Amino acid sequence: MAKTFTIISLGCPRNLVDSEYIMSEFRNKGYRFKDNAIGVDTVIVNTCAFIEDAKKESIDTILKLIDAKKDGDIRRIIVAGCLTQRYMKELKKGFKEIDEFRGVLPVFKDDLSCRLTPAHYAYIKISEGCRNRCTYCIIPYLKGPYKDRDLSSVLKEAGDLVRKGVKEIILVGQDTSVYERLGGLLKGLDNLSKQNWIRLLYTHPANLKRDVIKIIRDSKNICRYFDLPIEHINDRILEQMGRKGTKEDIISLIGYIRREVPDVALRSSFIVGFPGETEKEFQELLAFIKEIRFERLGLFRYSREEGTPAYKFKGQIPEKVKEERFDQVMLLQQEISQEINKGFNGRILKVLVEEREGDYYIARTEYDAPEVDGIVYVKGKGLEIGEFCNVRITDTYEYDLSGEPCSG
Repeated sequence: MAKTFTIISLGCPRNLVDSEYIMSEFRNKGYRFKDNAIGVDTVIVNTCAFIEDAKKESIDTILKLIDAKKDGDIRRIIVAGCLTQRYMKELKKGFKEIDEFRGVLPVFKDDLSCRLTPAHYAYIKISEGCRNRCTYCIIPYLKGPYKDRDLSSVLKEAGDLVRKGVKEIILVGQDTSVYERLGGLLKGLDNLSKQNWIRLLYTHPANLKRDVIKIIRDSKNICRYFDLPIEHINDRILEQMGRKGTKEDIISLIGYIRREVPDVALRSSFIVGFPGETEKEFQELLAFIKEIRFERLGLFRYSREEGTPAYKFKGQIPEKVKEERFDQVMLLQQEISQEINKGFNGRILKVLVEEREGDYYIARTEYDAPEVDGIVYVKGKGLEIGEFCNVRITDTYEYDLSGEPCSG
């Protein structure tokens, strides 16, 4: 009887791709995959250590697995990924119950016969490591120097996925905008099929080329969705963060995208409470978010990570102040999102049906990436999971929409 295993993937989609590589490795060794951790021979947890909250989640997961092992529900535990890459010695010393520790995967692997995403969408990692040296970020020290994945390898994998029925290809990397032949890659993916979405995540504003923006503008399949992690808008803070580009550069880029790509959705992420951030600088950030009106927005409280330059910066902000600033931005964005969503009322949108939940289907528009953005509740019958359909929007909420199938 074949040994069984399962994998728990924490953190970002890039980690999920690594987990799929690990899953392929174990299947090739003859292990049989199970969704549930209870009763399996081996549980692998692929950890995240990007910020403090991620580290806590990883540790909590490990502790739960250790309890399950003591109860006899699982036999073997493997801990892999960023947490072990960063704290290998400490983890080996503190968790004797763990059977094996692994760091991050050092190279790309073309064998991706296993997937942890639903059948209708898939992530493809096009690069590894990072050449940006943001002072708050531990990733370059964990993942190493930047490396492009071979263009032909990406196109082959994407073609295989499309032939298997995948409807959405999502390109990921620490910074996909520095991929050497990004324009050519997007054109190649655009020509694979006329019935698919292509989505590009994690593009540094200072590295995103105008020709790539035009390719997205002219494409029928690439989602009109730009993921631009800006992090702050005050020039002094941007310089302290090690972020390339200025406030003027960022405003110019956003203006260009919105002029060139009609009906576009801009997603960004910001950090509040960076060391030395004054109330005036925070208010500048708040005013910028209010003026630009991002369709999608992620927000982080600054996490002081040992090993990064910013760890030693003076003027560390109290947690209470970080929390207050976090709440102010989230309240503002909630209002902005609600107002933007009202503009969809009565419109017909193409959606990808994800799952069924009671009397409703859960779907996404091209303006929404899986897990991080909003959803569309679709009232109806006979819709196929993993297929596209048109929906007339009948109601709007703070982050989500609802509607009914239509033929429009």
